[in-house]
Amino acid sequence: MATDHLSDEVLSTFVPIVVYWVFSGIYGLLSYNESWRLHTKSEEEEKNIASKGQVLRGVLLQQLVQVVVVFSILKLIGDDSGVPPPQPSLLVMARQFLIAMIVLDSWQYLGHRYLHINKFLYKHIHSYHHALIAPYAYGALYNNPIEGLILDTIGGSMAFLLSGMTTRTSIYFFTFATIKTVDVHCALWMPWNPLQFLFNNNVAYHDVHHQLKGNKYNYAQPFFISWDKIFGTYVPYTVVERQGGGFEVRPELPKKE
Repeated sequence: MATDHLSDEVLSTFVPIVVYWVFSGIYGLLSYNESWRLHTKSEEEEKNIASKGQVLRGVLLQQLVQVVVVFSILKLIGDDSGVPPPQPSLLVMARQFLIAMIVLDSWQYLGHRYLHINKFLYKHIHSYHHALIAPYAYGALYNNPIEGLILDTIGGSMAFLLSGMTTRTSIYFFTFATIKTVDVHCALWMPWNPLQFLFNNNVAYHDVHHQLKGNKYNYAQPFFISWDKIFGTYVPYTVVERQGGGFEVRPELPKKE
């Protein structure tokens, strides 16, 4: 058992949500240091369409839907004995992690890109997320609930099922995926942050996508950039110091743009 009182199903459902708010809070505190910010506080207020209150309510709604769906799936496929299956070796777990990362990345890239291509779906669904042109940490999961269900909840469920990981392993995987998602939306360029120098799909990479001039590129999230490179939607960028403090991400867009 994961603990004497909480089942693996409960932990897998709720630990990522707790981690989401803990890390969002940490990044929120770090954002007071202007020297790391990709957008100034005034840019957040001027550029973003959704208010902080709207974002908070939207994220909480998505997490409520996530709890219902994920917990239902875990209970449906769970063992009625209440005894969790034995954990595989670290090597097997690493392979399952990699498979889950590939599955989730693939599902999110294809779904995300289609939400941009289809003008109706973009206007009525995906535009919620792009109301944050200058993103911040706790807005990482600010989506239309339909998008959250399809891309995040269903995508995560597919990653879990196709990788063959145990429910206990999924606690670690979805916690990591949650931290990575918050990190790519935090709009803080911190070279000492291991998630930002170990992964090409980092906060600067995703910031390009949130810019109005770059939202046709860099769809991939949260782990790799492979699908963008394969399908020609990758655009390079440079991170430069902004006069007055902080950084700015400058996409190197094709000349036709």
